[in-house]
Amino acid sequence: MILAGDIGGTKTVLALLARSPDGLTNSIKEQSYPSDGFLNFDDILDDFLPLGTTLTSACFGIAGPVVNQYCQMTNLSWSLDAAKLKIKLGTDRVRLLNDLEAMAVGMLHLPEHDLVELNPNATAQSGNIAVIAAGTGLGEAILYWDGEKYQPIATEGGHCDFAPQNLQQDKLLAYLRTLFPDHVSSERVISGIGFSHLYDFLCSDGFAPPCPDVPDIAGSIDRNAVISQLGVTGKDPLCTEAVRLFVELYGAEAGNLALKSLAIGGVFIGGGIGPKILPAIKSGIFLQAFSAKGRYLPLLDKVSIKISLNERTPLIGAINFFAV
Repeated sequence: MILAGDIGGTKTVLALLARSPDGLTNSIKEQSYPSDGFLNFDDILDDFLPLGTTLTSACFGIAGPVVNQYCQMTNLSWSLDAAKLKIKLGTDRVRLLNDLEAMAVGMLHLPEHDLVELNPNATAQSGNIAVIAAGTGLGEAILYWDGEKYQPIATEGGHCDFAPQNLQQDKLLAYLRTLFPDHVSSERVISGIGFSHLYDFLCSDGFAPPCPDVPDIAGSIDRNAVISQLGVTGKDPLCTEAVRLFVELYGAEAGNLALKSLAIGGVFIGGGIGPKILPAIKSGIFLQAFSAKGRYLPLLDKVSIKISLNERTPLIGAINFFAV
C-alpha cells in the first residue's frame, strides 16, 4: 500500500493505492480536502487513512520549499517533517517533494494524449528536461538525466529577477518597480495575478481604454480570470494585449530555464493557466520568445515543448516517485 499527496494552500488531495509486484497500481481511495479547513496536515491524514492501514511508502508534493525533508508551507501555516511522518505512518520510506519536483516526476508518466507539442521543429534528444508551471505562482524544476534515469531537482527559479527584452518590457519593469521597489521577480507577471499587473500596466501606458467588463481588483470576482478569458477570445483589445504579453513573457522565461538546465531533452509546461489560454500559447508567440536567445536559437529551435493538460500531474508524480 502506498500513500501519495498533492498538498497546496487551497486544497490537499490524497490517494491510497495498492502496488502489485509488476509495478501496476490500483486506486483504493482518493479524496480532496480544503486545506484551510484543517489546523494541520495530521488531521487530514487521520480522516483519510482507514484504521489499520499498513503502508510501504508515502510521498507528498508540497507547495513550499523542502529543506532537509522539512517544509514550512508558503501560503499556509502548516509545517511537514518527514522524520515525524515516518513515525506516524509506520514506514521509513517517506519523501517530501516540492510541488514542482512532484510535477516533474509526474510528467514522465503522462500518456501522450495528455500532452500538446508546441514546437513543430522538435527533435527527440536524450538529456535534461525543464519543467515550468504558471498558476497561483510560478514554479520551476529540472529533471536531470544521469544517463540511465531522470533525477528531479527542485528550484525556486520563479523568484529570480524579471529581465525585459524589448522597449515595452522595459516600461513594464519600470512600472513594476513602483509596486515592488525591493525586487521584481518573474512570478509577478507570469502567474495568476500577473494578468492584473499586465492589464494595469497597459492601462497606465495608454495602450487602450479600460475594459468595462474587468472588475476592480478588490472585488469578489476573479479579475485575472476575466482578463485572461476576454484576452483569449479577443473580445477586448486591452485584455488581448495583456494575454499576448503574458504568453511572450512565459515563453521567454521557459527559454531561460531551458538554457540554465541545458534541457535538450525537452521542456514541459504545467500549471493551471496554460490549458486555459492554450489558443494563445499555440499562436506562435510563446515559441518565438522561447527561441529568441541570440546565438542559441539553433539549439532551442529543436527542443520539444509540451504542455500538460492533466491537472493531476503532481499527484501522479508523488504516486510514482518510489518507482522511478
